[in-house]
Amino acid sequence: MSQGIFDLQPNKLWKNFYQLTQIPRPSNHEDQVQEFIYNFGKELGLETIKDEAGNIIVRKPATPGLENRKGVILQGHLDMVPQKNSEKEHDFVNDPIEAFVDGDWVTANGTTLGADNGIGVAAAMAVLASDNLKHGPLEVLFTATEETGMDGAEGLKAGVLQGEILLNTDSEDEGELYVGCAGGEDVGIRFTYTEEQVPANMVAFGLNITGLKGGHSGMDIVLQRGNANQVFFRLLNEAYPAIGARLASIDGGSLRNAIPREAFGVVTVDQQKSDEFKQLVEDEFAVIKKELLATEPDMKLSIVTTDMPAELIDEPTQVNLTKGVLACPNGVIRMSDSMPGLVETSTNLASVKSDAAGKTIDIACLMRSSVDSAKANLGKRIAAVFSMAGAKVKFSGAYPGWQPNMASPILKTMQEVYHEKYGKVPEIKAIHAGLECGILGGTYPNWDMISFGPTIRFPHSPDEKVNIATVQKFWDFMVETLENIPAK
Repeated sequence: MSQGIFDLQPNKLWKNFYQLTQIPRPSNHEDQVQEFIYNFGKELGLETIKDEAGNIIVRKPATPGLENRKGVILQGHLDMVPQKNSEKEHDFVNDPIEAFVDGDWVTANGTTLGADNGIGVAAAMAVLASDNLKHGPLEVLFTATEETGMDGAEGLKAGVLQGEILLNTDSEDEGELYVGCAGGEDVGIRFTYTEEQVPANMVAFGLNITGLKGGHSGMDIVLQRGNANQVFFRLLNEAYPAIGARLASIDGGSLRNAIPREAFGVVTVDQQKSDEFKQLVEDEFAVIKKELLATEPDMKLSIVTTDMPAELIDEPTQVNLTKGVLACPNGVIRMSDSMPGLVETSTNLASVKSDAAGKTIDIACLMRSSVDSAKANLGKRIAAVFSMAGAKVKFSGAYPGWQPNMASPILKTMQEVYHEKYGKVPEIKAIHAGLECGILGGTYPNWDMISFGPTIRFPHSPDEKVNIATVQKFWDFMVETLENIPAK
């Protein structure tokens, strides 16, 4: 699959990206890619360090004659989101990504591609390796574990980096410059249940929801896609009072920052009502699919006979869990008043998972908002729902938003460079997704920051793809920007 990618331009960037696809790098399993980047910097003869948080920092001296320019930090994160289709055999900790050219795009075979943020990392590597690009003093910050908590950004110490301008490469629309982002916070909900014996004359079914698009819980939340967890419990909410369907286990969704595409559960029903159960569930699913037809045309339901479970989740907990999931806020909560088209506040009901050994059911939500008070109020709403349902609620991992600075000098420079190169002014935007800029700017408040990147679609899902032509434009724009950084 590599040949098509090796033929793409800019050639060095794409070769770097392909190398990254061959190194397993899901969040929290980044030792190999950190070693690769560290050795990459050392082999170029550049000052290279790895800090306690797992960040790799590489310094490259200015091109002769440009030593008086403001120092620039190019920044991207090394980890990627591990998502795959249920039928795809893939181990993200050990297997390479099967990337390939598909028309105007590069995508992957049944898994996330890792263009988020691998393209940005590959571009920074190409800058470091180049012997003919013109730039002032340069540092490249490759951060660790961004996707599951921005650990690298959180762990970066003050005083380590010397530059004044941060160019974050983690945005996903070419021709747009991002000057702000939402803050976020995780909500963890836990039900504790007791086991109940399976009554006699029951039959067990696997109730499986698949085929939803999923996607990035910040970038794609505005698309109003279906949530596999809520679809599953909507079906169970119909089947329990009418048929007496009982829940034995649930495994819905996966990552906090990915809209849940699949949910798998085991339920039991009276043998004599099995046909009635199937019909009721299929009818309700048809109603839901009709509602979501525009956004989820490939959503599928399967009801398959399966082995009888050893136990059931107790009935009161099943009822409380079902009602809690259905009542939980999910998706876009409010659009921005100040920036039309931008989501202000949202939440992603990311995962619902039972653990038979611990007799627990854990639910994960990720809240995002550009307004701190709105995010806090949303957390209170979620806590109210699940507290009334008898669950314990815990908040963690809060990170700040990045407030726009419309007077930013680097913004003015990049607008002028883009207009000169492409004959139009780039759009200035804030993003609902979380970027590391908010955290990094808290540690380095003097930094002037911009985020930009090529066009990536459906990040955090197996449909992830990056547009080839925009990667060339992203690269050319980066090169021209570095050459035009103003003097100190």
